[in-house]
Amino acid sequence: MVQREVWQKFIIDFLFKDNSFINNSYKVSGDDILNGKVVHIPQAGAPSGVVVNPSSFPLAIQQRVDTDIVYLLNLYATLPTHITDAEKKEVSYDKMASVLGANLEKLEEFIAESLLVQWLESSSYTGSSNIPAAQVIRTTGDAAAAHLVGATGNRKKFTKEELKKAKFILNKQGITKQGRFALLSSDMLDQLMDDEDLKKRDSSMELDMKNGVITRLYGFDILERASTAVYTNAATPIVKQAGASASATDNDVAICWQKDAVEYARGTVDFYEDLKNPQYLGDIYNASIRMGGRKRRQDGKGIVSIVQDSAA
Repeated sequence: MVQREVWQKFIIDFLFKDNSFINNSYKVSGDDILNGKVVHIPQAGAPSGVVVNPSSFPLAIQQRVDTDIVYLLNLYATLPTHITDAEKKEVSYDKMASVLGANLEKLEEFIAESLLVQWLESSSYTGSSNIPAAQVIRTTGDAAAAHLVGATGNRKKFTKEELKKAKFILNKQGITKQGRFALLSSDMLDQLMDDEDLKKRDSSMELDMKNGVITRLYGFDILERASTAVYTNAATPIVKQAGASASATDNDVAICWQKDAVEYARGTVDFYEDLKNPQYLGDIYNASIRMGGRKRRQDGKGIVSIVQDSAA
């Protein structure tokens, strides 16, 4: 029999080792997660007013009214795994990694993509709304063939000018300049690498064109992922749910944020076992985890979407 705690630790250690962008956000923990599945984000109310050289007393008394954002963590589970010889000996750590590894990789990818969608939505995982329209930028580069699977036609390339615009938006919002990140799909990063001006300013501190790496640009630490999220092509683009296939007119997106503007929360992690099942002549194992996230501010400030625009 495998100890439940060993499996739980393995699952926690395994998840997000290849999706480090998640760690560049605020982590909810402790009392902010109720019963391992509900998260409260306190929102400070407006501060009191200011008077200069008061001459009339008593001064008006004001009270700050605080509110809460509350959301439920999603429950994610792998499909059960059957081990035919598990009843004969205790499953070793190496065997555990082999059995659960593939399932957890798929789970990790889906959760990571779900978190990105939740950061971009106004409410958690609804697929019906997204960040304020003023924080959605469209690409402006030369025409290139659409690269999302299922998308057709041409799209305007991602350029450094879009990052400059994102920087301006965050600066105008008064967002701190420390801890800013930009997550690009591999395709969008490749388009950025084609920028002739960037090639001229190749520097070991920010750019390494020889090795195909851009580490920092316009105050953003540049992160790469095979894919990010999918947006519709409406006048005000809407982010689609994780796992949704791209349609002909859908678009790729680069996501810019400040680390305290978005959050993730990990709730309960459970391991299940059905030992010596007579129907399977072996043991059956499964695992689940509660996770979720969203923007930390009700007004949605601190995050910008750079969505592809259609091109002729």
